[in-house]
Amino acid sequence: MQIVTDITHLREIRRSWQTVKEVIAFVPTMGNLHEGHLKLVKEAKKTSTKVVVSIFVNPLQFGPEEDLEAYPRTIQRDTEALEALGVDLLFMPKAEDIYSRGLEQQTFVEVPGLSYMICGASRPGHFRGVATIVCKLFNMVQPNQAFFGEKDFQQLQVIKAMVTDLSMNLSIYGVPTERESSGLAMSSRNHYLTDEQREIAPLLYAQITAMADAIKSGRRDFSVLISNVKSALSEAGFKPDYIEVRASDTLLQPGHEDKDLVILAAAFLGKTRLIDNIQFTL
Repeated sequence: MQIVTDITHLREIRRSWQTVKEVIAFVPTMGNLHEGHLKLVKEAKKTSTKVVVSIFVNPLQFGPEEDLEAYPRTIQRDTEALEALGVDLLFMPKAEDIYSRGLEQQTFVEVPGLSYMICGASRPGHFRGVATIVCKLFNMVQPNQAFFGEKDFQQLQVIKAMVTDLSMNLSIYGVPTERESSGLAMSSRNHYLTDEQREIAPLLYAQITAMADAIKSGRRDFSVLISNVKSALSEAGFKPDYIEVRASDTLLQPGHEDKDLVILAAAFLGKTRLIDNIQFTL
């Protein structure tokens, strides 16, 4: 596995692959890799001849009170895991190279509508930071395909819209959420949970799963169902951020004609913000 930190070197390798028509798959990450990330790599290897993974903790997508400095960094362990999977290239750029004029002067990419609702309303500017760094990484790596986890469902929709709107020549693949045996969605931020909180955390998925079952059985009083889930989470020690039922393709409020739905949820457990979702068809 080649480890590259310089954009010029990355492009030299990319050109050599392009010459022999390699099919390049890309998995962008912020590191502290878990089985969910590794699942993305395994899926990428199925449809490509070269796999590139990036590790970059992107300051542009963190809010002023969020965990940029505390975000776990486990480079040696991540490198060993990626090498064991046969990744061809690990790209680890420096922030000063990515944002050479500084964050305040950075040209940004923003997907209107999708970026402002749900998680975007709770974290203003977050999806601008995500779209900007993903766009930049796509320009650097120039992949044929890119793979993202469905746990970050709204992020996936934002990236798909950006790729369509900017006429980017690559395919975006969503990969189902990898879960712990308890049902808790795997996340780099699960590292923050105490042992006691880990016992409670799976309730978030259990509650939205039960809510999805109720909707599939005919319930349409979404506001009542949402209120019940928030109450159950609060009683268990969560601080709910949002619970939303949306059309899975647009993330808008579902109409009678919408059959493919998604429940999106975010809640704090102590200082840890957990997100999850469940997709289902009526």
